[in-house]
Amino acid sequence: MTAVRLAVFDCDGTLVDSQHSIIESVRQAWAAEGLAPPSDEFIRTGVGLRLDYAVPRLAPDSPREVHDRLIERYKQAFFELRQQPDHEEPLYPGTIQALDALEDRGVLLAIATGKSRRGLNATLERHGLTGRFVVLKTADDGPSKPDPTILRDAVKEAGAEFDTTAMIGDTVFDISMACAARTHAIGVSWGYHPVGELKKAGASVVIDHYADLPGLLHRIWSK
Repeated sequence: MTAVRLAVFDCDGTLVDSQHSIIESVRQAWAAEGLAPPSDEFIRTGVGLRLDYAVPRLAPDSPREVHDRLIERYKQAFFELRQQPDHEEPLYPGTIQALDALEDRGVLLAIATGKSRRGLNATLERHGLTGRFVVLKTADDGPSKPDPTILRDAVKEAGAEFDTTAMIGDTVFDISMACAARTHAIGVSWGYHPVGELKKAGASVVIDHYADLPGLLHRIWSK
């Protein structure tokens, strides 16, 4: 019996370039609280964390009640941005082709993200990806990355094994989660954390193009 092979993807910064929406939502939330927003660069470094981890990191000098308001203001700002007719969060080049190629090879697809379930569903629907992934794990399903819980749960629900699973992500949170879960850790260079940081965190490979992914995973799983 052939072992189940599973490719688990992060969302923001890996499948979808959502940085502009995230940054604008942070700016609006901070402005509503009368706070100076963090730099765009610093905001990007926290993408992938659950909001209850990311917001205190971005506003370390604010008390818990302010963090709670910032989280709610961020959610509302992001929701409103998503309703705008000119709202755009493009897929990275080659995403669909890579997913198609993996499915053609019998690889199961999953997502493990710091987004909420509502946010992920909206993103998948926008890009016609609803139903492409056998398991969806979000901020609603467990602790924030880099805790490995949501990745481990995704592997179990898909009926795969940890050594036949690859986590693909753009941040050290994704890579650290994969290492903790003992899956393969594949970085992508087009996201929000530098390649050197991904390698330092434990990425076995960092790819520059989605076209490289199917062949890479085939080689990894053929060893």
